[in-house]
Amino acid sequence: MAGTELPVIAAVDGSTHSDDALDWAAREASGRGLPLVVVHVRLLTRRTGQEAQQREAEELLARSVQRVERIAPGLGPATLSPLDFPSAALVSLSRDASLVVVGSRGLGGFRSLMLGSNSLATAAMAMCPVVVIHGGRPDEEPDGSSPEVFRDIVAGVAADESSEAVLEFAFETAAARPGARLRIVHGWTMFSSMLSGGPVFDREAAADSAERSLAELTAGRREKYPQVEVVKEPVHGSASRTLVTASATAALTVIGRRKGGESLGLGLSPVAQTTLTHALGPVAVVPC
Repeated sequence: MAGTELPVIAAVDGSTHSDDALDWAAREASGRGLPLVVVHVRLLTRRTGQEAQQREAEELLARSVQRVERIAPGLGPATLSPLDFPSAALVSLSRDASLVVVGSRGLGGFRSLMLGSNSLATAAMAMCPVVVIHGGRPDEEPDGSSPEVFRDIVAGVAADESSEAVLEFAFETAAARPGARLRIVHGWTMFSSMLSGGPVFDREAAADSAERSLAELTAGRREKYPQVEVVKEPVHGSASRTLVTASATAALTVIGRRKGGESLGLGLSPVAQTTLTHALGPVAVVPC
């Protein structure tokens, strides 16, 4: 591993969701041969003194390092405990990271919410891919080892150049997992066909056009990643329902988000937000 390789960042806060995120990040960093940095953000608050926060952070990070050692012996993670707002700190760190991994909700989250505000903000604004880990799925054995039950990497794409980053990340992830299969899902409608200059009234012709678009998108990568089994799935209608359903049995579901609209809250499309909010397994959000 070269010293210049960007790390995987795992955000921890002591919640079970962040434990799940840490476990996933440790296995991913080990599998990709990347360094791991465990981050606990100390909150900007007057209710707790900075010295007490620092002690709590050090104890949490020490426990986290021990947890990583059980899952990925020899990985030797670094630790950080910046004083900031959680999403702001993680977005800042994402500029020099290959991946940021967060739990779907932290200690401060409302149980009625499926996705915490910090997780959502980080996924919508980070400069690198963000993986949000949804808890409650049997991805691992009680001892922390992975049973490798889920082998599919599912990627939701648009049939244009905006999906380049999503596909590259999805192929790279599948290639790093022996035996993984990549399912590429593209939702299309007659309206989207018209907007892209395709058939307007002929549904069968529009379906054929969607098939051809997917074939063109994946052509070069099939040669670059010959070991990856690829299944292309054009879906009539919104892809979000298919992606949410597929996430229940996927090792990872990969979706994209627009760059440039973060300050206006426009980073996540309706399909991306629905998938991220309702997914039943890990979701990677890739800046496009």
